[in-house]
Amino acid sequence: MVEIREIKTKKEQREFLKFPLDLYRDNENFVPPLWGDEKKIFRPDYIYYDTCEAVYYGAYRDGKMVGRISGILQRASNEKWDQKRVRFTRFDAIDDSEVAKALFDAVERWAADHGMDTVCGPLGFSDLEREGLLIEGFDELSTFEEQYNAEYYGRLIEECGYAKEVDWIESKIYAPDEDDGTLEKMADFVMKRYNLRYGGAKNVRDFINRYADQLFELLDKAYDKLYGTVPFTDRMKKMLIDNFLLIVDLKYVDVILDENDRVVCMGVSFPSIAKAVQKSNGHLTPLALLRILRSLKKPEILDLALIAVDEEYMNRGVSTVFSAGLLNILKNGTVKYAETNLNLEDNYAIINQWRRFRAVNHKRRRSYVKKIGTEN
Repeated sequence: MVEIREIKTKKEQREFLKFPLDLYRDNENFVPPLWGDEKKIFRPDYIYYDTCEAVYYGAYRDGKMVGRISGILQRASNEKWDQKRVRFTRFDAIDDSEVAKALFDAVERWAADHGMDTVCGPLGFSDLEREGLLIEGFDELSTFEEQYNAEYYGRLIEECGYAKEVDWIESKIYAPDEDDGTLEKMADFVMKRYNLRYGGAKNVRDFINRYADQLFELLDKAYDKLYGTVPFTDRMKKMLIDNFLLIVDLKYVDVILDENDRVVCMGVSFPSIAKAVQKSNGHLTPLALLRILRSLKKPEILDLALIAVDEEYMNRGVSTVFSAGLLNILKNGTVKYAETNLNLEDNYAIINQWRRFRAVNHKRRRSYVKKIGTEN
């Protein structure tokens, strides 16, 4: 028999956080989130509770946790998209249909009690969080920004009545086998044609002071129509800046300015820290910090985090400037390949950007949806 408990006590919170770490303890492709960051979801002043309400459930059998799930009522998202939805996230479970059904039933009842008519996910509080269920690429190392899950999760979710809403694809981006210099020439032409220039900075702090406000404005506009996105709040911006200061290297950041010093294109990449945090199970021990510093100095993998182009310049080839910069990194450094993270399968503008590289589609993720009745 499966018992569902709403997570409330400190002991239950620790069990909730530890469950995926124990479930994937021997899995070489699972990359844990930072333990300190995950603990914040149980704090009443967590940054997302300005616009969200959340519930956390654990499934128990014979007193032992065998699954977990969270439901999120993202009011800003519902207002933006004119929906009545609850998102599910942090779903992890043993391969057991009874466990999965009990967890999803709990979230669906909670959603109905709040007057919602749909449950979707996996989606976090915002698209800055891990999202999407892995449905292809189970033998690939996760990036630090994404969540790993076992292959049976998709079957468990679909047995609960959920169907595909959107898919994301992910690719490894390698330098092309041959480079005739065309991309670099195109980038130079675009820069001269539209009187563009690179935005410089003395250091990361100076970069933030110069460009942060414009970058967030550009991201909000560029990502506005993408699935599941919500506007940045001031506290979300501060969190992103704090994380940015921790792992960014300006040689992996491109900011393009027009003749009026307005940011019209940006590309932010991070050296992968996936293997560095793997060994410490997400805990920032002194040894883990040393591994992270080593990863930042000589990265072998680059995570493509944020790419945005001003709508006015979308069809003017400005993205080739970022592509040319990435090509230069792949040809002339320690980086073996870049990971795109999540690209919506119908976001042809970004997918077409990788055609000048040797791109290998190695993962696919899915967001599911289910209409629910108020009787649930």
